[in-house]
Amino acid sequence: MALVPVPQPYDFERSLDRFTYWGVDRANVWHDGGLHRVVGGREVRITSAPGGVNAEPLDDVIEPVVRKLIGVEFDLVTFHAFAQGEEVLAATVRRFPGFRPPLAPDPFEALVSSITAQQVSLHAAFAVRSRFIDHFGVPAERAVAFPTRERVSFATEEELTALGFSRRKAEYVLGVARAELDLEALAALRDEEVKARLTTLRGIGEWSADWFLARYLARPEAWPAGDLGLRKAVLAFYPEVTDIRAAAARFHPFENLSAHFLLLALRYQ
Repeated sequence: MALVPVPQPYDFERSLDRFTYWGVDRANVWHDGGLHRVVGGREVRITSAPGGVNAEPLDDVIEPVVRKLIGVEFDLVTFHAFAQGEEVLAATVRRFPGFRPPLAPDPFEALVSSITAQQVSLHAAFAVRSRFIDHFGVPAERAVAFPTRERVSFATEEELTALGFSRRKAEYVLGVARAELDLEALAALRDEEVKARLTTLRGIGEWSADWFLARYLARPEAWPAGDLGLRKAVLAFYPEVTDIRAAAARFHPFENLSAHFLLLALRYQ
């Protein structure tokens, strides 16, 4: 067992409750106080530890995935200082000082997850996502490896619709899996360039591209204005707002973390 340092404070369970709050996530399985995920064919167990998290096993392949998953790249110290100027954010940071948003470790996973969540509840999205993972992924002891892009590229629409995807969403998932776009290379591009390339894919609109920037690339200025949950959060705490996208200016340059903390505040209001 080896330590992966995480800037403190860090609330391990609160930060990772996304993987249980909306339902079962077969790729990220919470069991007996730890999170299980398959990385490179091996199941990794992540648990809370003083100064960070313990991961078993841990090597040069696994560590960056663990760090990505638990959102180490977010600059929460600077954000907490910024939040003191916004009453709602300041109160949320005081209430949840150790909250650190998790990230999707894989770009294909991030896009498939966005497609499953389009125009349905997150409970329904998690159910479809888990069936998808069980069907196309490789199982380990408790978790199942998220299906690879290559594996899904050979699937059929009928296989996906049998798992609960609509016909249109099945087309979208297969289109992303079979596209020539290098998803890994997007990390080197500016935000607007990433969005421009992603939205050439059928089924990937501005909402999905914004969440890709926010929950995969951890871009500080990502602001998913088209998200219904974020809209509810903004209007709940700032009822005078008339334009959700324009409201991002209030939280610049921490739009991404502000969105996550506003959603957290709404959930536990």
